[in-house]
Amino acid sequence: MNTQDGEQGNPAHSLFETFLRANHCEEVLGSFQALCGQLGLEHKGQLQFYHKLKSCLNYWSAKALWGKLDKKAGHKDYDQGKACVNTKCLIIGAGPCGLRTAIELAFLGARVVLVEKRDSFSRNNVLHLWPFTIHDLRALGAKKFYGRFCTGALDHISIRQLQLILLKVALLLGVEIHVNVQFKGLIPPAAKGSGRGGGWKAALQPSSSPVGQYEFDVLISAGGGKFVPEGEG
Repeated sequence: MNTQDGEQGNPAHSLFETFLRANHCEEVLGSFQALCGQLGLEHKGQLQFYHKLKSCLNYWSAKALWGKLDKKAGHKDYDQGKACVNTKCLIIGAGPCGLRTAIELAFLGARVVLVEKRDSFSRNNVLHLWPFTIHDLRALGAKKFYGRFCTGALDHISIRQLQLILLKVALLLGVEIHVNVQFKGLIPPAAKGSGRGGGWKAALQPSSSPVGQYEFDVLISAGGGKFVPEGEG
């Protein structure tokens, strides 16, 4: 069975292949949303989502990717995805650092929500990749998303292409990603005795973003060296 057979015989397979090939941020998010809709999956639930998705897509092309991710997830430090299972994280910024951090937290079993103020990846600067970085990205299935990844003596990649690879991996692992959402500040938990309870929240623009209701334990700022959230300097 080849890729085309999988695409023609099952709409979900076709949508998955479209997702793998998507070359723009909005295209990645749109095709992934369509895939979840086709499969009747809600994109929440930490690593539980990944396992549900994997069970729905068991044709050979998808299984090659699952093999890579399963091997990575099997590292003893992740404790079978239970190491941080009760931790809720908010990450600011969908650059390479923010996305790779989101992936690591997802493998640890945390619930991860990421906000990004833009809806496109436009940084075409080329990065030289260290050998251990190439190894890490290969273990995440980078070549499945970008066939030219480190072919031959090639050891560099554009920031934009790196972001696309990491974005796709993060989505598959259950990371919730919200674009066109800007972090404006922290809202502390209500004082004890107020009767409201709850945890830390984020003030966001637009204020209507559903992430505004998300309560988290960990905030990670990956918005760049010049961006320091208020109160964190």
